[in-house]
Parts: sequence; structure tokens; C-alpha cells
Amino acid sequence: MTQPSVPTGATRGAVDLTGLQHDAAPASGAGGRGAADNIHVVGTDANFNEIVGRSVRVPSLLVLVSKRLPESVVFLGTVIDIARSLQGRVQVVSVDLDGNPGLLQTLRVQSVPVTMGLLQGQAIPMFDGVATEAEVRAIVDQFLQVAVQQGVTGRVEVAAPETPEELPPLHQEAFDAIERGDYAGARTAYGKALAQNPKDHEAEVGLAQVGLLERTADAELTAAREAAAANPDDVAAQTLVADLDLLGGHVEDAFGRLIDLVKRTSGDERTAARDHLVQLFAVIGNADDRVKKARTALMSALF
Repeated sequence: MTQPSVPTGATRGAVDLTGLQHDAAPASGAGGRGAADNIHVVGTDANFNEIVGRSVRVPSLLVLVSKRLPESVVFLGTVIDIARSLQGRVQVVSVDLDGNPGLLQTLRVQSVPVTMGLLQGQAIPMFDGVATEAEVRAIVDQFLQVAVQQGVTGRVEVAAPETPEELPPLHQEAFDAIERGDYAGARTAYGKALAQNPKDHEAEVGLAQVGLLERTADAELTAAREAAAANPDDVAAQTLVADLDLLGGHVEDAFGRLIDLVKRTSGDERTAARDHLVQLFAVIGNADDRVKKARTALMSALF
């Protein structure tokens, strides 16, 4: 896909779980002619200050997501739909915390999604977690009233809806199942896709991500961390926290935890820790620099 893979009303279900791209279209205070649709831009460590500065002209909604948490990306799509219905009166800025460690450290969020307002260069807290469309609309309406009072009334250009890129049927079936919380159904659909084409990399990554979602579905972060701290060599306790770290965007922390566990253990426990780490590599993708670095560290730990 050439655009950030966010499911909106026209493309619900078509989420590329391999991540959001890091290119952002410029905002326009009056909707510049000939520009692309600027309703949604992607914020990064490199361009975030510039994006914040644009909020002196156009009110913006900042949505913090994790590409490893599909629910957060689905919610982002809902916010984009709402923004588009407002005819460019508000711009949506998404930040994928997985790929922007500087913003992750600065913003210090505990979970995603998180939604904030950006107005005249300032961040305005709104809410954490997923809200209904009606709830988001009510909050955005209040936010726009404040923007008008402060004289921030610029608009961004709204392009005509495009025909969405369709996912292969089994991939769409898998994502629809994820949306319903039916991880077993998603696993079955991705498994069928791999049976049809063993080289289907996206299905392979999707299957690994479903496994991560299944393992963390009923986990409680505080309790998991306490158990891991009390039992530093317990493979089950350590791998659960690594899963939760990865799901929250703390990729290097997850990898480092398991590499340290490999160093401390032996026999079947070491094998289990190593195999779990390899599963997490599959979630991120072998082309990711963090995976390449961690693979090198794992080899050193093993040999």
C-alpha cells in the first residue's frame, strides 16, 4: 500500500498489520489547491515539532497508536472518518510509537490508543483508550468550539474518497475475525492462506501477531511485571512480560529481556526462551533493524 494502512469507513478491515509508513503530507491553513488529502498525516520523531507548529492554523487531533495493536489502528480509522466528515475543520495526526522512540520517551504513555488535541502549539489531553464514534464526535465538537474562540479556524483539503485496495479474501477474513476478538478464527484464516501459498509473508506475520494477541488477551500488566520481577528465571513469567512490552511498542525491551533470559538459563528452559524470542521476531518482521540487531545478540548469547 502506498498510504498509511488505516481502516476508515471505506476500507474497514483492510489493515496492513506490518506497520504504518512514516511519510506525512503537509497541512494547509486554507486547503491548498492541487494538494493531496491532508486530513491524516503521520507524525514522526523527525517531523513532530513541525506538525505541532501547524496547529496555530489548523486544529489537530493527535492519536497515538501501536502498529502491533490492531485495535488502536482501527480506532484511528474511526477518528479519521469523523475528521473527514467535518470538511477539513480538523486534521488527524497519528504517531506510531513502535517506530518513534523519541516520542515514546517524551510522551510517556502507558497504553494506546491515546487521543490529544493540538491547538496553537499546545497539547490538550482528551482521553485514553477506545471511545465510541458518538463520544469522539462530542469531544471534537467541544474542541472545535475552543479553537474558534482562540481564532484557529484554518482547514485542510479533503479529497474525494478513493476505491480501497482490497485484501485477499482470507486476509480480510482474518482481519474481520481480529476485529471481533475471534483470534482462533483469524488463526484459521491465516493458516489457510499459508496452506495455499507457503511464501505468503503477510499471512506469516499476521499469524505471528494473532499469537501475540491470544497470549496477552487476558493478561494484566502490573501483575505480570510483579511476577516477572519476583521470578527472574521463570520462562513463562518473562515471556509474558516480553509479549506485553512488544504489544505496547517497547520492542527493544522485549527482545533484551528474552536475550538476558537465554543467557541465564540452560536446557529446555533456554530452548523455550529462544523459541519465544524467534516468535517475536516474526511479529516484527525479519527486515526490521531491531530484529537484525537482536538476532546478532541472540547468537552471542547462545554461543
